[in-house]
This record gives sequence, structure tokens and C-alpha cells, in this order.
Amino acid sequence: MTDILVLNGPNLGRLGTREPDVYGSGTLDDLRALLQEDAAGDAIDLRQTDDEGQLLRWLHEAADSGAPVILNAGAWTHYSFALRDAVSLVTKAGGTVIEVHLSNPHAREEFRHTSVISAVATGVIAGFGFESYRLALAIIRRNGR
Repeated sequence: MTDILVLNGPNLGRLGTREPDVYGSGTLDDLRALLQEDAAGDAIDLRQTDDEGQLLRWLHEAADSGAPVILNAGAWTHYSFALRDAVSLVTKAGGTVIEVHLSNPHAREEFRHTSVISAVATGVIAGFGFESYRLALAIIRRNGR
């Protein structure tokens, strides 16, 4: 059994009510249920924070434990170099971090076109709503971490 961290950044706790035309009408609890269905024996540890320091601590935990990470960093994706460095700690330690986005950032405002995380993440999946997370989970499970 593998513990898979599903980490979500700012405002993602508002899923279901925040701009459903962009982010869909599902909640984090709905996402958790979908991922647990798909996990088939692996443990899904879904977390959300509006505190950047907390997200950094969770990534440090993944770097130390080797837990694979599905990461939706929200707005921090576009400017947090501290977050980039924490993701790099995970991947340089041999871990997996898949950056996910519910919407397609490249089809939105220009400031969303840049990710400071993508260059150090294992991979990026964007634009498929909750399916972005499900695809990331399938890749982690297929690759064994």
C-alpha cells in the first residue's frame, strides 16, 4: 500500500461554490471520494491549505518519506519560488510530484500562463477538471510511485 499525498493550495477549499463555470461544481469531498474509488488499496491523503508555509511543510514531509504527490498549488503556481524549491526537494530525492490544474491555465489570463513549478515537477496535467487528478493518480499507480 502506498500513501499518496494530494495537496491543494489556496482557495481550493471553496470548490463547489467558487466559480463553478471554471472549476466545476464538485467539492474537495467529492474529489476525495473519486480518488479513493480509483486508489484500489493505496491510501489517499487529500489535504488543502490557504497557508503557504503549511504546503511547504507537507512537501518536505514527502521529500523525507518518498510519498508521491499530486499537487494543485493554485495561485502559488505562478510566483512562489519557495514552493518551487520544495517541489524540487521532492523530485531530486527521487520522488514524484505531478502538478495538476482543474482548468487550462494557458486558456485563461496571461499571468496564469507561467508556472514556476512545472520545470521541477515530474509532469503536468491541466484542463480536465477532476479528471486531471484521476489521470495523475493513474500514472502514479502505474509507475509504482
